[in-house]
Amino acid sequence: MNYYDHFILPFTIGVVVLFAVVLYKYIRWFVRLPFEDKKRFRKGLFTTKTFKAVGEVFSESLLHRRIFRINPLLGYMHMSLAFGWFLLIVVGWIETSFHLGGEFAPLHTHIFFKYFFSDAGSEGLFPFLMDLFLLFVLSGVVLAWGKRMRSKMMGMRRTTKHTPGDRIALSALWLIFPARLAAESVTSGLHHSGSFLTGSIGRTLASVLTPEQLAAAEPATWWFYSIVLGVFFLAMPFSRYMHIFTEIPLIFLRRYGVKSETKEKSFDRFQLEACSRCGICIDPCQLQRDAGINNVQSVYFLRDRRYGHLTQAVADNCLMCGRCETKCPVGIELNTLRLNSREKFRNTPADNRYAYLAGTDRSSGTGKTGYFAGCMTLLTPRILQAMDRIFEAAGEKVWRADQEGGVCCGRPLKLSGEVDAAAKMMEYNRELFRKHGITTLVTSCPICLKVFREDYNLEGIEVLHHSQYIERLIESGRLHVEAGSKLFTYHDPCELGRGCGIYDEPRAVIAAVGRLTEPEETREGALCCGSSVANTAIDDAGQEKIGRAVTASLESTGADAVVTACPLCKKAIARNATRPVYDLSEIVSASLTRPTT
Repeated sequence: MNYYDHFILPFTIGVVVLFAVVLYKYIRWFVRLPFEDKKRFRKGLFTTKTFKAVGEVFSESLLHRRIFRINPLLGYMHMSLAFGWFLLIVVGWIETSFHLGGEFAPLHTHIFFKYFFSDAGSEGLFPFLMDLFLLFVLSGVVLAWGKRMRSKMMGMRRTTKHTPGDRIALSALWLIFPARLAAESVTSGLHHSGSFLTGSIGRTLASVLTPEQLAAAEPATWWFYSIVLGVFFLAMPFSRYMHIFTEIPLIFLRRYGVKSETKEKSFDRFQLEACSRCGICIDPCQLQRDAGINNVQSVYFLRDRRYGHLTQAVADNCLMCGRCETKCPVGIELNTLRLNSREKFRNTPADNRYAYLAGTDRSSGTGKTGYFAGCMTLLTPRILQAMDRIFEAAGEKVWRADQEGGVCCGRPLKLSGEVDAAAKMMEYNRELFRKHGITTLVTSCPICLKVFREDYNLEGIEVLHHSQYIERLIESGRLHVEAGSKLFTYHDPCELGRGCGIYDEPRAVIAAVGRLTEPEETREGALCCGSSVANTAIDDAGQEKIGRAVTASLESTGADAVVTACPLCKKAIARNATRPVYDLSEIVSASLTRPTT
């Protein structure tokens, strides 16, 4: 049998170009990976990590489990398109092999099965399954149309703005399956085949059109189906739909331990092109929701960086609060990619700029426990006073790193992109901690906590936020507090919660001194206070708009007072509050009692 016809040409060209471009990109990105990343790949390849990666590809690239968790209707839309198309391909190939008895047939044969095997009939399992899977995919196409026209119907306030290339690919994708339905239905009507979907439509067409008219329409419909397939495949590697082929190697590399870093590297390309621009990251963004800034969200940052259009203004205008990262269904390291873009824009290594810091030691006190207040805590005296009373009540001998003024932890510089300058500051502080022989380092600033844990390599030194330290003191009986009836609501600071995964300890401390009621958006979904040191672009008015919305959310709980565990958050929330705002240490200090004998 002749399995070739002129109409397969657009499809064939599209497939050849698609796989050539994808293969070229894979090879180029992998070759440019650092040696250590290639080593991780080789070591992980023949381990259980590979099997786990295969499972993740199935659950996330096909079933879209993470999207289902965020938005079931949106999850169904993505799953019906991805898994439904996968089933059409796999079951279609099995149907072709079964029909030919194992005889070889070209790649495209099962794609255009009903054209080449129009005499296959309508009975049996395969016609039914292929119509069922086609209906499954079409239901996703209808939802995709609805999402684009009325995003709120799909539970989204906004959808993504597309590039011209994206629009071409998207339009072709939306037409593929209606075109397939039309082609298969015309053929079914002409040859009395097809199952419940294509067969029914075919019989309807045959009742209103003559056989000659159906015969004339058949090649046109198959040409159209082949053309839209070809256009989609040609556009795919240059559009958002490259994510279909990029998310798979990303999952494997991530399972093998490969990550993005402060300095840009080849692995970043896997992350950039794995973004499907689903738009899920837009709604959580408080810049968009509260400050009316609509062009800097992660989806646009990734898009602009992928196509080489990223500006410093877009790179800098982000709170880096992590709300979007927790929602990203692909698990892209959004903050890290944003950070290494800033590094590329702004990093200006110059050791002499920071020479005056060398040897600076304004620390005081002695003890194995060190306390690093942090810049913002030094500007919030009540937190310092509260911590002094807590240390005294616990009988803790404390070495204070910066009570008389000292060096910044370095994270604000790092977040701005000046990575080498930040590293110099970290080096000075690290030597200071080693010099005084501390074994536990406590800080009241989540910003400091995160950088101490991630960048300082403080082996042998336990790093704690004061919420963890206070909770430990209460649990061990070293700190005695009196439980009251006051109702508190708690605000999770970004760097403490999403940044360091500390959620339970602050709540345990609050429960020891009073009662707790949660705001609507809490823990991983907690709102940013708006005063993040990570955003070097937003103005004061924009910060206040965000802060006002956060404060309103917290006060809507009806709590007597608001508690947070970050000096920066305390200032931002108190700016618009109508009721008291405390740091966690303050409510503990106010509840201290003498131990009973």
